[in-house]
Amino acid sequence: MTDDALSALLPEGLHDELPPEASRRAAVVNALMNHFRACGFERIEPPLIEFEESLLSGPGAKQAQDMFRIMDPVSHRMMGLRADMTIQAARIATTRLKAAPRPLRLAYAGDVLRVRGSQLRPERQFAQAGVELIGSTSLEADVEVIVLAAETLKDLGVENLSADLTLPSLVPSLCDELGLSEPVSAEIRDALDGKDVAHLSGLKDGLEALLKGLLMAAGPADQAMATLNGLALPSRAKAMVATLAQVVARVREEAPDLTLTIDPGEYRGFEYQTGVSFTMFARGVRGELGRGGRYEAGVGETREPATGFSLYADSLLPALPKTKPQDKLYLPFGTPGADARRLRAEGMRTIRGLERVADIPAEAKRLGCSHYWDGHAVKTAG
Repeated sequence: MTDDALSALLPEGLHDELPPEASRRAAVVNALMNHFRACGFERIEPPLIEFEESLLSGPGAKQAQDMFRIMDPVSHRMMGLRADMTIQAARIATTRLKAAPRPLRLAYAGDVLRVRGSQLRPERQFAQAGVELIGSTSLEADVEVIVLAAETLKDLGVENLSADLTLPSLVPSLCDELGLSEPVSAEIRDALDGKDVAHLSGLKDGLEALLKGLLMAAGPADQAMATLNGLALPSRAKAMVATLAQVVARVREEAPDLTLTIDPGEYRGFEYQTGVSFTMFARGVRGELGRGGRYEAGVGETREPATGFSLYADSLLPALPKTKPQDKLYLPFGTPGADARRLRAEGMRTIRGLERVADIPAEAKRLGCSHYWDGHAVKTAG
């Protein structure tokens, strides 16, 4: 391998963002933030790196294996590179903004870095933009964030959207109510999450039928809710299903065009969620566009109910309609600055020539410009 090839080599899951995709990604993030702001969410900008204990407190403890760590040479304390900005938003809400009126609506955007990618998301660094609604137990808060995620994506031009709803705490609560041990509960949770029917076979006291019923409930919302309502669930699990039914009904009222599916046994990727959670998909687009749900922000006495979501700009790009690149205008060497400023004020994107050339149209074309300035008018470069 040549020295040039070695210098361009990047670790697995990391890549350079090149023109024009880098600008396109930035434009997507800006559009997301503008939509969040229009819906009353105020932007925060947490740092890329923090003390390890801050990122691992509360719900962040579930992300310990995803986080890169380094030693701070100044304080000699361990620091972590953020793997999820939700944790930082929760920290800010329960510390710096603890006196702010509730419910608190926060928005954020920035890159996150993870130790490893997933099968659906092999990238280890990607842009995350999202919102957190903190301080409300109302079912309307869950509805607001699901509908906001869908409306934001639709506003960007994403078509054929669907939201896959889940209850990550349903199976653990069910196992607890049935008095199952933690090792057995963990096996059941993994089997349901992995759709492993065989692993559920042979369970006694009606448990096999109940758990296979949960597995069969995955699918379109109406079918899923009918199956869930037909199961002999204990009281807490039944209450969770009732809440899910209310959320489904309200989301349909607010976003009738949004396709809803339900997977009651899914929990991977929702380890710190405590209530109704969701993943956004678009037909024909590989992987998830974003995910979110209800959780508890903060720790101890600062703990607050919260819900929110994060969207992934990198995953969004293939789902968006292709836009025509903005034309560039070549300004030959010696073009007055006043002309350049006026043309840019008119919406032109200009490239200045740094030396005289004999063939201005050819030079404009070589530099990727569609037009050039002849001193009096804009001309096509050909």
